[in-house]
Amino acid sequence: MTSFSRIIGTGSYLPPRRVTNHDLEVQLAAKGLETSDEWIVSRSGISARHYADEGVMSSDLAVEASRRALDAAGLQPDDIDLIIVATSTPDFLGGFPSTACVVQRKLGIKNECAAVDVQAVCSGFVYALSIADSFIKSGAHRKVLIIGTEVFSRILNFEDRTTCVLFGDGAGAVVLAASAEPGILSCKLHADGSYADILCVPGSVNNNAIAGSAYLYMDGPAVFKLAVSVLEKVANEALKSADMKASEVDWLIPHQANIRIMQGTAKKLGLSMEKMVVTVDQHGNTSAASIPLALDQAVRDGRIKKGHNVMMEGVGGGFTWGAVLARM
Repeated sequence: MTSFSRIIGTGSYLPPRRVTNHDLEVQLAAKGLETSDEWIVSRSGISARHYADEGVMSSDLAVEASRRALDAAGLQPDDIDLIIVATSTPDFLGGFPSTACVVQRKLGIKNECAAVDVQAVCSGFVYALSIADSFIKSGAHRKVLIIGTEVFSRILNFEDRTTCVLFGDGAGAVVLAASAEPGILSCKLHADGSYADILCVPGSVNNNAIAGSAYLYMDGPAVFKLAVSVLEKVANEALKSADMKASEVDWLIPHQANIRIMQGTAKKLGLSMEKMVVTVDQHGNTSAASIPLALDQAVRDGRIKKGHNVMMEGVGGGFTWGAVLARM
């Protein structure tokens, strides 16, 4: 039995509508709120983000990213025997039916493969990748399509300048396949529900209406402090599990949320900034999509090559965090 899993294809997709910091400055000024490119960049490193047009769903972005990942892997949709979608913005209320099933339908997959959503917010892709790795190593599945996809623009309060400038929409995907060679070297996942209220959408559905707020809420300072701490720890756990040192990491791909968090993590790991893949400036925080988006860009521009060791780590609402160390 094959004992390893390996990433054999990557893909990503950003909706065409690009919104710059200047665009947001004008939009918020109409509401009597002040912001500026300098203010946003200095606090987050973000210069632009992409928003999906009305009627475009998470599944639509996921399908585009998936097609590119499948093409890169040299596979057809029906070659996939499991679909895992990480998203906090599912197509349907309550994620029912799952966005993974909608993606299966839109890709035209007829082989009745399993399909399921994973909800770990910004850590979702790392969670999904770890789950897929376990399924493949168990022998239950051989080719898994893993997608992070979000339309966070739908849950942003554009009267709160501290959060609405940070997030964007997009999707990233990978194909993970059974392999005779090591690919996924280690996975470490954690959560602490006692921090659930520092990053959340606090509303709920009650009698066909939203009780509370349907907008994202974030305690920025609390999230920043916790994120830097746990990302360093979980990366070191993943390294220890793989019996590797930080110096053996070719590329660090942290969740693309805030350049200061990312830089702080790299510094704590003793990695140079040249080893960190940064895309947050161009698409903002795309939650579960951010890591596969950055991975795909670095693969396609030639930075990440076969044999490179890549550390992917995410942190998000829940509070959840995790890391996956992979050899490409």
